Amino acid sequence: MNAPLPQAATQGLDSAATERLKRRVGPDAAALARRLARETRGEVLFDTASRGRYATDASIYQVMPVGVFVPRCERDVSLALAIARDMKVPVLARGAGSSQCGQTTNTALVIDFTKHLRQVHAVDPAAMTAEVDPGLVLDHLNAELKRHGLWFPVDVSTSAQATLGGMAGNNSCGSRSIAYGNMVHNVLGISAWLADGQQLDFGPLRSLGAREALIAGFVRGLADRHREQIEQHWPKVMRRVAGYNLDIFHPQSERPYTDDGSVNLAHLLVGSEGTLAVTRRLKLKLAPLPRHKVLGVVNFPSFHRAMDSAQHLVTLGPTAVELVDRTMIELARANPAFRPVIETALVPGTATPEAILLVEFAGDDRAALLHRLQQLVELVHDLALGGQVVEMPDEGLQKALWEVRKAGLNIMMSLKGDGKPVSFIEDCAVPLPHLAAYTDALTEVFARHGTRGTWYAHASVGTLHVRPILDMRRDGAAKMRAIAEEAAALVRRYKGAFSGEHGDGLCRGEWIRWQFGPALTEALREIKHHLDPAHLLSPGRIVDPPRMDDTSLMRFPPGYRTIPLTPVLDWSAWDVQNDPVTEQTTSPGSGGDSTGGLAKAVEMCNNNGHCRKFDAGTMCPSFRVTRDEQHLTRGRANTLRLALSGQLEGEGFTGDAVAQALELCVGCKGCKRDCPTGVDMARIKIEFAAQRAAARGVALKDRLIARLPEIARWASRWPGLFNLRDRVPGLALLSERWLGLAAQRSLPRWRRDTFERAAPALALATREQVLTAARQQMGVVLFVDTFNGHFETENAVAAVQVLQAAGYAVHAATAPGGRALCCGRTALAAGLMDDARARATQLLDALEPFIDAGLPIVGLEPSCLLTLRDEYLVMKLGERAPRLAALALLFEEFLAREARAGRFAPSLRVATQPLRVHGHCHQKALGALPPVLEVLKLIPGADVSVIESSCCGMAGAFGFEAAHHAVSMQMAELSLLPAVRAAPEAIIVADGTSCRHQIADGAAREALHVARVLADHLQPHAAH
Repeated sequence: MNAPLPQAATQGLDSAATERLKRRVGPDAAALARRLARETRGEVLFDTASRGRYATDASIYQVMPVGVFVPRCERDVSLALAIARDMKVPVLARGAGSSQCGQTTNTALVIDFTKHLRQVHAVDPAAMTAEVDPGLVLDHLNAELKRHGLWFPVDVSTSAQATLGGMAGNNSCGSRSIAYGNMVHNVLGISAWLADGQQLDFGPLRSLGAREALIAGFVRGLADRHREQIEQHWPKVMRRVAGYNLDIFHPQSERPYTDDGSVNLAHLLVGSEGTLAVTRRLKLKLAPLPRHKVLGVVNFPSFHRAMDSAQHLVTLGPTAVELVDRTMIELARANPAFRPVIETALVPGTATPEAILLVEFAGDDRAALLHRLQQLVELVHDLALGGQVVEMPDEGLQKALWEVRKAGLNIMMSLKGDGKPVSFIEDCAVPLPHLAAYTDALTEVFARHGTRGTWYAHASVGTLHVRPILDMRRDGAAKMRAIAEEAAALVRRYKGAFSGEHGDGLCRGEWIRWQFGPALTEALREIKHHLDPAHLLSPGRIVDPPRMDDTSLMRFPPGYRTIPLTPVLDWSAWDVQNDPVTEQTTSPGSGGDSTGGLAKAVEMCNNNGHCRKFDAGTMCPSFRVTRDEQHLTRGRANTLRLALSGQLEGEGFTGDAVAQALELCVGCKGCKRDCPTGVDMARIKIEFAAQRAAARGVALKDRLIARLPEIARWASRWPGLFNLRDRVPGLALLSERWLGLAAQRSLPRWRRDTFERAAPALALATREQVLTAARQQMGVVLFVDTFNGHFETENAVAAVQVLQAAGYAVHAATAPGGRALCCGRTALAAGLMDDARARATQLLDALEPFIDAGLPIVGLEPSCLLTLRDEYLVMKLGERAPRLAALALLFEEFLAREARAGRFAPSLRVATQPLRVHGHCHQKALGALPPVLEVLKLIPGADVSVIESSCCGMAGAFGFEAAHHAVSMQMAELSLLPAVRAAPEAIIVADGTSCRHQIADGAAREALHVARVLADHLQPHAAH
């Protein structure tokens, strides 16, 4: 669907809408939008928020585009180019927008290829080639190739989101370029549109058509005329991606462009960053997928030793030698998802190394690889570093460690405070013999400017990504310029390349002239003018670029300010400053943020696009369905940042643009765990909901859902009346019309036999009895939430039976008068913060004696129990909240802990059915899913496995709403429901109430809470 302005072509634009659009983007852009909407089938996005979401990439820059166009087919691209050419509007082709130098930002019409143009058109296993769309993601291509025993080996760290078109535009390299080369070495052909609209096929000289041959002749003439200059100024290292590949006729790299020395005109476009042509399709060279890999992780006591050793390690013929420095090690340790993985790479019982090198060997003969791993151990011993190699032949451990390494850049960006590691000299490549001297000298440069660098990446080819920590709100631009000039002198001294992997863009474009000299720079300008005489394709990039330190082009330009806002949650942990040398942060709340830290929390997003991944984890379920930038964690963060800094033309934090961006956020908390920089969109959405509720009120539907705990007590008295909605024809449609509840969706069934009424027959312990049992560590306080207390009583009853069968005294906590307690989750979701705090305070009051006694507080519903460990810590509830959080455990977490301690050992019968587990999003986000598997494996003979899935799509009330029902079902159909249908013989285990409801509605299967599964497997004598 197109954005509100302009409307679809069939509707046209009325005069008022046209005038609003003209005021927003100008009359020319408004006319462009009208033509695109009328003449193409693509999506036309010209509203301020949409343009703002495409104004940034993973760099420090922000340039507002004219508009955004999302084509549905190749014809749409061709038409859009023709319309833009006719109206003299520049065009910028864009993939994932993960460029680190500003390549994918410009004052142009942005064409986003990623939503629809992402197909694999052909794979030829015999020839080992593939033809693909430019919007295809690398990991998705490799998933398709795997069944052929092939892969595309330019394995960039952003492989889960990087598109092949973007990689070609950037001449990407990857961790294993020492073995496979850069992108330019693996592209066989490019079909592309020139700015004049002509579609050409760039490939080997012998296959060129007439127009292509003329271009080749022109470039050859330039190369011949400047041959002496090329030989004098062109860097000889493989990692040189600056400018255009004018040297294809006289190769200068240590690795020639082609194996046989022939010339391929497609290589002229590789690395051109969309300034010469717009890619239609790519023909790629594939490689056999190695059957085996082994890894040796070398720990170094000093960074210098690591750099000096790289030249020796590459003599063993590894496929990769990758650096991880101490800063990255410590930041990985601070991330709950990465800590256990990084620990496997460190030599046990020794001090934390200053650096580690990951040395990989790959091939088909495992025995030979193991021999080379031993050669590595011997070589390291000869380098006086005996005992400093962690041998890692297990490919599962290797994969996990490579994921941490691939996330290295983003891990480094998780540093809180205004100072951040900034990319601008990180791609300088030098010959390996000079690597240690270069890094030592650059470290001295940083020190002179009051900062230090964080290092990682490709030691095998002399390309080390180094990012000095700079404050780009204050003096960062001036320091960046000074450091770049000194770094350039070092690169020249050591005969390296200033741009070695991530391209030129805005931060290195002006250094092309420094690298090549005026004559070759003029030759590059001639190439640009020959292919794009009107300079319509991403103007001002590579040719005639602006200064790298032009602050008007930056995300934090002069005058950047955030609006005053008093948050309802505590964001003070983000409101800090940091020391660029020690990386120590000031105390919470001392950072001077006018929003109390909320803006700084939002600004943690560095736009790397990690949230665009589809292969694993939980984020971002709505983007996986819509593939819209608006519904991406990054897109939401950009919208929020623009709103909080007053850049949405009068719309504040509670405006409609933010509401639309957050509408499909299901609060899964996937970003809390999966986002390397820790952007927590679920918590931000709670803040937004509270602020918007205060400013605009709350809808009746949302108030009813928020009041569910109170309604439940009354509904249990007359369940038949409250259940009429799903029994009487027509009432479901009325509920959709009046309350917005989807008629297709069944509602939870009210019942009279609540847990409160069942409790007297369960032999529950009194307060005194459970406190007494606590002395022997056999007391448990059960927190029964609204859902398991009123809708699925059997889960709470089963939990009591399992605990009692194992000898625990179980006390069910209640409010005064025996009423059920509530965590406040439903009120939080509606933005009713006062109500949420009131319920939280009541819960804390009821649990206070047990908190004081250190008793475990055990819950059943992940979204409720984990609220005590997450949101309670920032709801300003006082000192009792963190004490409760330390004691709050999910049922399976408690049982797993007790089983490890030898206190939980119930008598269970042998399993007769497989157990397939779907994890609740909050379980996965907060690391609480493994205990489910651990506990289920206590059942003798249990066959337990996890259903690899993202969010089930229900997300509390989200899936019940008519406006979201279709998206909810699409989320479920991505992986969960097909997996459930594919396992008809299995017991489906799901701890989340919403998850069980979705499985029942979507697959007509009953899913069970783990408490019920355990209770069903109790031996008869143990169940009584």
